[in-house]
Amino acid sequence: MSKNQYKCNKCGKFFYENELCNVDKTYICLKCMYGEIKPFEIYPIGIVRNNLQRNHAKFGIQGDSAISRIELISSQKPFMYKLDEEKYLTIIYYLHKSRSVKSVFNRGFDGKKVGVFASRTPDRLSKIAIQDVRLIKVKGTTLYVEGLDAIDGSPVLDIKMKLSSFDVLKKG
Repeated sequence: MSKNQYKCNKCGKFFYENELCNVDKTYICLKCMYGEIKPFEIYPIGIVRNNLQRNHAKFGIQGDSAISRIELISSQKPFMYKLDEEKYLTIIYYLHKSRSVKSVFNRGFDGKKVGVFASRTPDRLSKIAIQDVRLIKVKGTTLYVEGLDAIDGSPVLDIKMKLSSFDVLKKG
C-alpha cells in the first residue's frame, strides 16, 4: 500500500490512495463518492482463461480467442447441476485491469461523446461487467463459452442462465 496521501478534490481532506477514487484525473474520497453506503465483499467463483488482453494503445481488447474457458473453483461443482443443458449464459465478472475513470469521453466504437453509463468501457467505478455468451460445452468445472470479451485472468463473480426479454414478456 502506498504511504503517500492525496487530497480529496471535493472535501479537501487527505487520504491514502486505497481510500480514494481516481475520476477525471482527480482524487475523490470514498465518503464524497459514495456517502454513507458501505462496501461489501464478493468472492470470485472462478477465472477466465483465453488469449485476450486489454489494448492499451486504443479502444477495446486484442487477441485471437473466440472461445474462452471459465475455470470454476472446485467447490462450485454442486451448483452446476444441469448447467450443460443451457445454450446461453450471462457471465458477471470483475474488470481487474481497469484504469482511472473518465466521467465523459468519446465512445470507442462510434466516437460519440458520452458518460460511463452510456458506454461499455471497462474503466468504471464498480469494475463489474456482464456479458451474454453461448455455452459450447462443460468439462468438469470448466465451461467453454463463445462471445466473452473478458480478458485473461478476469475473476468470475457469478453465472446465470440467459433470460431473453421475449421469455419475460411471455410470462407477464
